[in-house]
Amino acid sequence: MNTRRLLRTSSAACLAAALLMSGCSSGDSDEDRNEKDNADASPSRTPGGNAPPLKALPADTPEELKPYYEQKLKWRECGTIGFECTTLKVPLDYAKPDPEAELKLAVSRKKAGGDGKRIGSLMVNPGGPGGSAIQYLQQAAAVGFPSEVRERYDIVGMDPRGVARSEPVECLSDREMDQFVTTDQTPDEEKETDKLVSAYEDFAEGCEQRSSGLLGHVSTVEAARDMDVLRSALGDDKVSYYGASYGTFLGATYAGLYPQRTGRLVLDGALDPSLSAREVNRQQTGGFETAFRAFAEDCVKQSDCPLGKKNAKDAGERLSAFFKKVDAEPVPTGESRKLTESLATTGVVQAMYSEVLWPDLRKALTSAMKGQGGDLLALSDSYYERDSDGTYANIMFANPAVNCLDLPPAFSGPEDVKKGVESFEKVSPVFGRGFAWAALNCAYWPEKPTGKQHSIQAKGAPPIVVIGTTRDPATPYAWAQGLAGQLSSGRLLTREGDGHTAFMQGSECVDSTVGDYLVSGKAPEDGKRCT
Repeated sequence: MNTRRLLRTSSAACLAAALLMSGCSSGDSDEDRNEKDNADASPSRTPGGNAPPLKALPADTPEELKPYYEQKLKWRECGTIGFECTTLKVPLDYAKPDPEAELKLAVSRKKAGGDGKRIGSLMVNPGGPGGSAIQYLQQAAAVGFPSEVRERYDIVGMDPRGVARSEPVECLSDREMDQFVTTDQTPDEEKETDKLVSAYEDFAEGCEQRSSGLLGHVSTVEAARDMDVLRSALGDDKVSYYGASYGTFLGATYAGLYPQRTGRLVLDGALDPSLSAREVNRQQTGGFETAFRAFAEDCVKQSDCPLGKKNAKDAGERLSAFFKKVDAEPVPTGESRKLTESLATTGVVQAMYSEVLWPDLRKALTSAMKGQGGDLLALSDSYYERDSDGTYANIMFANPAVNCLDLPPAFSGPEDVKKGVESFEKVSPVFGRGFAWAALNCAYWPEKPTGKQHSIQAKGAPPIVVIGTTRDPATPYAWAQGLAGQLSSGRLLTREGDGHTAFMQGSECVDSTVGDYLVSGKAPEDGKRCT
């Protein structure tokens, strides 16, 4: 049940999973006009559209926040040898700092390992929202980043508020989640629509019951402000940063709020903050269609392709027919859970994040079409970060908690979805209907959104590198073009290829360009292309 947009680097997706963001639009006339104007998010569209720019915060630290900015971090060894951990105190509400209402955010670092001059700290975030920066640091960044970067920077990961080790948002029990993710997301009748709405309402109620004090304060703006507190506590004058997927939105938001404190930023697999929630969801739906066509074109050339040998269109029709069949009769998996249509769709979506997973998907679809859905269920479990013992990671709760605060909902209710579903099916015959209904969940969120669509200019910031992959499923290439065009100092770096994000995905051109920029500060020419 793809009820939200999980945006994460594909190296993190191979460790775990990745999904679709939710959002909903009020359906008002301004939204509808904006949607028609920006439906294609084409490169010719004016960067930022009509969205107002994000306003920078004052350069001086407010008196009431100085205790947080001046705190001394107490580091201790943790996890794998070479890592240190600490906690950072931040106010729950920056508008009303209260020592009795503070959050403790988990931070980890791997100190610079070379003999050369240390540049400073490099913060990292793998996306989500809801992805653990600490897990990413310890499993990918600290060993996968170019050696010259690891030798010159302390690489730092902080789980954002509401995420993983940092005051995690909680919503449902593991058993309740097992039920929730099987809910039919392509309702064919009012009874099924009511059941889907009820699932969203129960999810929201669970979040409110378990995390009510936190739910209104997990926005991206607040997370970006936490980054500035961490910068000060680390002793850095400026923030250097690598963010992937949703992490690009977090990094760009920091640059917009604190352009004078922005250092070397790499934003990989970029989001376009000027888009409404409905636009984001529909355009991402088109991104997954593009990724599926790339998979299908490859699949029909393989001897083990379960979607025929004809062409991508025929393969898509065969997959849609399979989904419809599973909707009518779920497939056994060898365990108590059966493969439903929603779980089957999720498994396919998971494999769109990286070409590495394409052979697994061919095998899983072949088995499922023969009546054994265990392999496709395993892909779905990876997508949801469900462990073999049935435990779900916090990302499934943190993701909607952040998204539903950041933007007004994309749809106001079922009737609104019914009016909009055709536009989703137009961009994706395979995924459109399900992804449209997936965007309904924020309509029932217990907290009103605190954010809105805006452009980010970050005037005065040094060059910021924005990376886009041409056939990225989760963050369509046009989004990178849009963000780079908005930023006053944006430099667009393009990777020609498939999969989500570009850095550490096998492109020597991308990796060396990013490494050179982080170490020397020399940004690539705007428009540079890599394969």
